[in-house]
Amino acid sequence: MEYYPHFCTHNKRNMNSRTIALIALAIAALIYGVSFTVAKEVMPLYVKPFGFILLRVFGATCIFWILGLFVKSHKVEAADYKKIALAAFFGVGLNMLTFFKGLSYTTPISASVMMVTSPILVLIFSAIIIRKSIGHLRILGIIIGLIGAILLIVYGNDVAGRASNRTLGNFLVFVNAASYGLYLVLAKNLITKYHPIVFVKWLYLFGLFYVIPFGFLEIYEVHWQLIPFSVYLKIAFIIVFTTCFTYLFNLFALTKLKPTTVSVFIYLQPVIATIYALIVGSDSLNFIKISATILIFFGVYLVTKQGK
Repeated sequence: MEYYPHFCTHNKRNMNSRTIALIALAIAALIYGVSFTVAKEVMPLYVKPFGFILLRVFGATCIFWILGLFVKSHKVEAADYKKIALAAFFGVGLNMLTFFKGLSYTTPISASVMMVTSPILVLIFSAIIIRKSIGHLRILGIIIGLIGAILLIVYGNDVAGRASNRTLGNFLVFVNAASYGLYLVLAKNLITKYHPIVFVKWLYLFGLFYVIPFGFLEIYEVHWQLIPFSVYLKIAFIIVFTTCFTYLFNLFALTKLKPTTVSVFIYLQPVIATIYALIVGSDSLNFIKISATILIFFGVYLVTKQGK
């Protein structure tokens, strides 16, 4: 009986940490969902997509390297620098460049729905690269999800004229999702091998070198004196919250919750993005978007469904 109070305290602490982790995930999903519209309001009017990415990656690199000063961890092995550089190409360079470029062409709702295809693409790349077996149910999920993605790319018309090149934009966001899926497969062992802050600071440093050639000229073209203060706040929001805080929130959640629980929160992003976009009037819904969304969500459900 003398250990009962201690047991209750320990149990209470576990419940509190789990609740905090769930709140952190919900905040991260909220930030991601709002970011689709916030970024769209900055580009391409004030800052072009590649220039915006250079700002984002440079800012995040500085923040993560400053955080790295407070982390004690063993050094990165020489052989792993090439692996991190490759992961940075897909996880930062190609991933972010195609996402912001695509978002500048399409609408927030279409982009957020397309992002949900990531679990499908992760499974495909896992099967190709690490020879992970795929069951019949998951193959069906891949087919259904990809049909939804193709439907959104080809027929997801923006009747309100908010997308300058909807087909190209949706395709680029799909490339972004594929790039991120490949990055997750390539970085899996590296993430577990090194402290997350140590890994991500090198990831973003390599990524910075990839995006400089694309973003340098667009940064040079920016008329900084003409940018309203509210737009500066939106740029800061993307750099600090969307890039850094969400990573740290997800990292904290992974230490307290199962990966499957964390992954479920990806489905909140298009919901939040849709609600926010509709409230501020930056996007609209139509039959094609709704149908494609249902197909993609059902496909992802089959892909992520746990077998016995």
